[in-house]
Amino acid sequence: MQFQGVCHKMHTALAPLPSDADATPSAQVEYQFVLDQATVNQPFVLGQEIELEWTGNIYCVSCGSKTPKSYAQGHCFKCFKTKAACDMCIMKPETCHYHLGTCREEPFAHEVCFQPHIVYLANSSALKVGITRLGQMPTRWLDQGATQALPIMQVGSRRLSGQLEIMFGEQVADKTDWRKLLKGSAEPLNLVEVREQLLQEFAPKIEAIRTEFSANTEFAEDIDILEQEQTREFIYPVDAYPAKIKSHNLDKTPTIRGTLQGIKGQYLLLDNGVINIRKYTGYELIVRMI
Repeated sequence: MQFQGVCHKMHTALAPLPSDADATPSAQVEYQFVLDQATVNQPFVLGQEIELEWTGNIYCVSCGSKTPKSYAQGHCFKCFKTKAACDMCIMKPETCHYHLGTCREEPFAHEVCFQPHIVYLANSSALKVGITRLGQMPTRWLDQGATQALPIMQVGSRRLSGQLEIMFGEQVADKTDWRKLLKGSAEPLNLVEVREQLLQEFAPKIEAIRTEFSANTEFAEDIDILEQEQTREFIYPVDAYPAKIKSHNLDKTPTIRGTLQGIKGQYLLLDNGVINIRKYTGYELIVRMI
């Protein structure tokens, strides 16, 4: 079976698993390739051989033009320098500068930045804190390979969520160690207990941030504590984790082939190395499932 098109990050979906009434809800993660912004209607099968061939072409995911190099996960240089989706505040939301009148694209801000955001705890390679738009749950967690996740706060903007993430970052990491992620499942954590400890420890700082953002007459916001939320658990399709992490690079080796042993986050785990599919957003690929 062969497919060709411009690569985007893999599509994820959840299939609920039967569990006891008192057990933590868990779900099996399912994946599909996305080429030319459409899902490939061919399921992954662990144990099958997969070949990925890069044609040498890269297309900007924003304007569609051909580009010699990909910036910010699939953009040409012009879009990288002009699009709000490529601004530094996407990586560091606490630096959002819309309120200063310098946003690159006002419609983007209203569509993305001024939507309800969640502050969450997750367990992927270890405990981490993160943020995502409300509508991006659980996609954000699955893209990060989290085995557990717990929303702890909801706010009205990306900037406020970023401020809270920075605050919690004094105690909890905000990054995932991708090498540890691909070496096995993280030890289960009691995220509800961690939430209660953090909320108690940071109560004065949370109140100070709430006061600061609620006092702004134009962009007034509040912080909702999600005390009733419960931990969600995710199971990834993995038969075997690599004993040693070797990362494939299509820029250096345009064709790779191996036996699929698992999928976690946006990584394919092959018997001869791993590859981060999201890294090659905008690359035109030929995918062969053998």
